Amino acid sequence: MKEITPIISTVMEQVREGILITDEKGNVRCANDAALELLNLPANTKPKNVREISSCNLVELISVAEESEGQADGASQQNGNFITFDHALKGRDATRHLRFRTGVCNVPGSSNRFRAIMIQDRTGEQRLDSVLNFRRGAGMVTDDPAMLEVLSEAMRIAESEASILLQGESGTGKTLLARMIHKHSKRKDERFVEVSCAAIPDALVESELFGHVRGAFTSAVSDRQGRFQAAHNGTIFLDEVGEIPINLQSKLLRALQDQEFEKVGSDQTVQVDVRVISASNRVLRDAVDEERFRPDLYYRLAVIPIYIPPLRERPGDVPLLIKHFYQGLAERGYPEDIGFSHDAISKMMDYPWPGNVRELANAVEHGIICAKGKVVTDASLPKDIRDYGGTHDSRRSGDRAEIEEQDRERINAVLRKVDGNRAEAAEELGIDRSTLWRKMKRLGIDPQKPGPDSLDY
Repeated sequence: MKEITPIISTVMEQVREGILITDEKGNVRCANDAALELLNLPANTKPKNVREISSCNLVELISVAEESEGQADGASQQNGNFITFDHALKGRDATRHLRFRTGVCNVPGSSNRFRAIMIQDRTGEQRLDSVLNFRRGAGMVTDDPAMLEVLSEAMRIAESEASILLQGESGTGKTLLARMIHKHSKRKDERFVEVSCAAIPDALVESELFGHVRGAFTSAVSDRQGRFQAAHNGTIFLDEVGEIPINLQSKLLRALQDQEFEKVGSDQTVQVDVRVISASNRVLRDAVDEERFRPDLYYRLAVIPIYIPPLRERPGDVPLLIKHFYQGLAERGYPEDIGFSHDAISKMMDYPWPGNVRELANAVEHGIICAKGKVVTDASLPKDIRDYGGTHDSRRSGDRAEIEEQDRERINAVLRKVDGNRAEAAEELGIDRSTLWRKMKRLGIDPQKPGPDSLDY
């Protein structure tokens, strides 16, 4: 062993994995720099014996692994076969996920035996595995690097108590992500309360969030707890938080900051323990600059801001999502032998998807219903997607006025088709009603004035 040790040491330093070689008593004969670094040991300080490695009890880890693999008898005598086991090594700043492979070997021409221990850093692979598991648990279908990074960040911060602000267009999956953050948090066994702030009339927002007492207003015939109180010890998800009236934002700030508030009509303080996740389909920072949203509330909500990219920025996900939605439809009783033509998939990948994933799901269903000869062709797709080719260059040019005009025409066309019913129009467009209402206001579509482009309803 002494004769070959210098040769082994020279070779070991050229190997990226960590390597330890010990005798039968655990005395370390060789150890490369990679092994010292992976085991959180100071450089150039080779331990004399594996029992001196303070970062982990390597002797016990090997013994347990060998017994569980059947590679040691009742007296812990090794049979010579190599085994593999994983161990999470906690460091000062982070946890390393290590894979160990070890076994006992004979020295040629001698009765002595030595143990080889090889160590591989699998922290990166473990993190990726965790992200992919998180993705599957969230019901999110993506292979896009930007989206995987979003999921990785969400997974990292799930166990914290920090407030999270999810920003992204309607239909990008903000609600799904909020639910999964809660499921991976310390509050996972408590309630997850969802509030669509845009769906609550301004006059009822305060009562809905914080509750009221009997007699607080005309229709308050009994005491009622609000959503914050309902979420005590759990998580509250404030969707479209930017729609909360400015006059109530100071009360919301106090609820976040001090975890206390008063019900409407009461002077008794209610204390809660609630984690807040909020979402907005517009840039709240712009609302702050326009003095429509309090800056102190924004900073309290956006301790950790996460931006979810729209579907048009990750076209590679479109084929995956088509398959995912088709499988879901087949489980609901739709034909199981429908295929999508290359032209149809190309059209769908080129389309900008203003309604994002929600709109794509509707388009897949539309295509299956209109398929000819069990094939979804470009002719089977919704008219907006079929006709998009002519406007493709103008959309990419960034001409905002032209894009808005196209959106205006598109919304008016759908409104005419459904006789002005906003609920049906929103479903047809693949967006929610509150988003449709905001788009109509922004584009100057007045539902109260009859005309060729805007019906009275």
